[in-house]
Parts: sequence; structure tokens; C-alpha cells
Amino acid sequence: MFLEILSYLSKLDSGFLVLNYLTLRAVLSTLTALTISLLIGSFFIKKINTYQIKQVIRLDGPETHLKKQGTPTMGGILILFSFLIATLIWGDFNNHYLWVVLFTAISFAGIGLVDDLLKIKRQSSDGLSSKQKYLTQSIFALIIGYWLYDKALLPNETTLIMPFFKEVAIPLGLGFIAVAYFTIVGSSNAVNLTDGLDGLAIMPVILVLGALAIFSYVTGHIYFSSYLGFPFISGTGELLIICGSLIGASIGFLWFNTYPAQVFMGDTGSLFLGAVIAVIAIIIRQEILLIIIGGIFVVETLSVAIQVLSYKFRNGKRVFLMAPLHHHFEQKGWAEPKIIVRFWMITLILVLIGLASLKVR
Repeated sequence: MFLEILSYLSKLDSGFLVLNYLTLRAVLSTLTALTISLLIGSFFIKKINTYQIKQVIRLDGPETHLKKQGTPTMGGILILFSFLIATLIWGDFNNHYLWVVLFTAISFAGIGLVDDLLKIKRQSSDGLSSKQKYLTQSIFALIIGYWLYDKALLPNETTLIMPFFKEVAIPLGLGFIAVAYFTIVGSSNAVNLTDGLDGLAIMPVILVLGALAIFSYVTGHIYFSSYLGFPFISGTGELLIICGSLIGASIGFLWFNTYPAQVFMGDTGSLFLGAVIAVIAIIIRQEILLIIIGGIFVVETLSVAIQVLSYKFRNGKRVFLMAPLHHHFEQKGWAEPKIIVRFWMITLILVLIGLASLKVR
């Protein structure tokens, strides 16, 4: 939106062109989303309290979580709203990647919203059934995968890149849609599983977005991509605005979500955040990198899968005291803040390892 106004203002004074710089717009989009989130956060929490939109705690979870009963939820709406406003102000409407990401955010937030509302209505931790959730996620993931495949102009836009290996790239062809599908659905559910403690999921999301922002800038810059040995994909630099807006909105949300949380993001937030970071990684051809930098999400998901398989095939024996993994540490007596901060630290280390692949190739 602002770029349209800027185009007119630049005709009156060329000084306005400085606001067209991608990096400056990214900073401004981050600050805009952060400001919106902080300014309306308290009002938003009061409103959802008024409407009794409160978290329903699972009875089979850790006993320490019972004190969280009644905490306002669906804070993902706050993240989504701040993100959308900032992106629509500072984003380039002519960039089709922007619309793909916005579609992803709105569609997956919609799934989470329905799930959260059903839980509140039923006063139960059961919202959408697993089949219903998986089906709707699958439909949107396939739409997004085909959309990106159809818009791909060059072979490198559908090639799987191996981090740390300069010459290793696997042409996917139609297999691109399958990779996109599994990446989106997997990431969406992984962030959802990780969102079990105050601030546990949102900080890793922020750190992962920071890394993806850097890779987006490199991939969309013809000189840097050539110098560092990355495929140049025109238009991906605009994802810097997307990442900036979402980082700002997420930091603002963290202000209210840090321990002890005043609000939870709910499935409204976790499903869309996971899907968006997946789509950004897909666009810049860094799906494997996402597995590295988002390692916490991967491990949390694997812990659930291992627990289920162990229980099923080992006569009810469990590997962990409770899954996902963060509950295992709770059951071992770790304080919630200790688990949260240590998971943040691990994510930071993984992100730094991922960033090393910019040069170590």
C-alpha cells in the first residue's frame, strides 16, 4: 500500500525514494508490527477475557498446568492482525510471494481458530478431530504447493538444495508439490506440539524467522546469491518484509506470553506460524535448512511419534515420562522457566549452525 503512495510522493520529492529500500522497509515493517502488537495487546487480552475465551487444560497433562486453567487464549489473532497490517503497509502488492504467504497465514489461522472455538464451546481440550484438522491442512498445503509450482519460472525454483554442499541440488519436478506438502503440514503441527509452555514456541519461531530473513535477502539479491553460491530467485527479497512483520508481531506477543503468560497463542497462532515459516523456507529452497534451524520443533514431534510407537509395539512401555519432550522434563522436576530458556538456547545454537551454511559450502 505504502509503495503506491511512495510512487506518487517520489515524483514530488526524490528524497522519498529512500523509503523504497528493501532493508529499510523491513526494519519499518518490524517496528510497525511490534508497535501495533504492544499497543493493542492489553486491550485484546481484556476483550477475550470479557468473552470468556480461556484456555481449557488437558486433564492428562502435567499437574502443574492446572493453574493455567482460565488463561486467555487465541492470542494468535493478535499476532496475525499485527502481521497483516504491517505487511499490507510495507509490502509490495505486485510480488506474488507476498500473496502466497498471506494466504498461508489466513488459511492456517482459520483452521486453528475453528479448533480453538470448538474447545471453548465444548469446554474440552478436544476441538477438531485429528482427521478433520489433517484434512483441512492437507487441502491448503496442496493448494499452496501447486501455486508455487505453477508460478515457478526457472528450474532452480523447484530444486532441493543441500545445506553445506555447494554443488548438490536435486531437481524435484512435480515432486516439489509433495515436498511442499509434507514441509507445510509437518511444520504447522510441529510448532503446535511445541507450544506447551509459556513462550516456549514463540521465541524459536522468532529466531528461525531471523535466519530465514537473511537467507531470503541473499537468495533475492543477484550479487550476494552468486557470491555465496546460492540460486538467485527473483522476488524472494520481498520475504524480508514478511519475516520482519512476523518477527515484530511475535516479539510483541512474547511480551504478554512470557512466563507467567497473560495469554496463549492457541492453535490460531501455532498452526499459522508453523505453516508460514515452512512456506518461506520452500520459496527460498531451504526446506532441509528448516529441519536444522527448527530442530526443536523436529525433536518435539519425534518425541511424540516415538512415544506412540513405543506404547503400541512394546506392550505399553514408554520411552519418555510424558510427550512432547518438554513435558518429559517437567515430569523430571525441571522448573518451567528453565525448560523454556534452555530450549531457546538450543534453538539459537541451531540457528547459528544454519547461518554457517551461508559460507561453509
